[in-house]
Amino acid sequence: MNTKKNSIPVSNHAVFAAALVFLSVSTAHGAGCELTVARLQYGGGGDWYADPSSLPNLIEYVRKHTAAPVCDTTATVEIMSDRLFTYPFLYMTGHGNVHFTDREKLRLRKYLISGGFLWADDNYGMDKSFRRELASLFPENPLTPVPSDHPVYKSTYALPGLPKIHEHDGEPAQGFGVFFENRMLVYYTYSSDIGDGMEDMQVHNDSPRLHELALQMGTNIIIWFFEQ
Repeated sequence: MNTKKNSIPVSNHAVFAAALVFLSVSTAHGAGCELTVARLQYGGGGDWYADPSSLPNLIEYVRKHTAAPVCDTTATVEIMSDRLFTYPFLYMTGHGNVHFTDREKLRLRKYLISGGFLWADDNYGMDKSFRRELASLFPENPLTPVPSDHPVYKSTYALPGLPKIHEHDGEPAQGFGVFFENRMLVYYTYSSDIGDGMEDMQVHNDSPRLHELALQMGTNIIIWFFEQ
């Protein structure tokens, strides 16, 4: 297990090219702060706001255990917001329906192809609608399984694959990705409940070990993003 606090610069994937350059957030949050993780607020009726303590806990964990220049606050953003391209790393979760309008699909596709990244975590209930919307967004680049030896599982903590935090229908935890020109634009954690696991432990009565595994997986995703 690697827990060294290495200095991690923001890579090309944390900055959009040409006219889509991200706005700097370092001056707003202090020196050493280069990335604000943003929660995606989507339409369709799903509870995009689920697991409210998950991201703050993850950010605190990343800042404590790594040297990644992650800001100590998070943000919430909609696809059509002028601020979307300020945030290179999006997170979304929920139990219910996910729906993107045609305009949102065009903009989200542009965001992702231009260098942005989306981590979607199924909180047991959004799988069918999320897959439908993603297939419409990238019809030529379907979701594919991310093998257990992928760097996203090893960037800081050497995990054997996506950890299983909560039981749903007895299916194994599975990681899927959308790849475009050899880059993973979307990482989808299914039948795992990483977001639930990152919440305050008393919310779901998770064990300290499961809480730690969820935070380690979330940390791996953020550090992997920096290293691209």
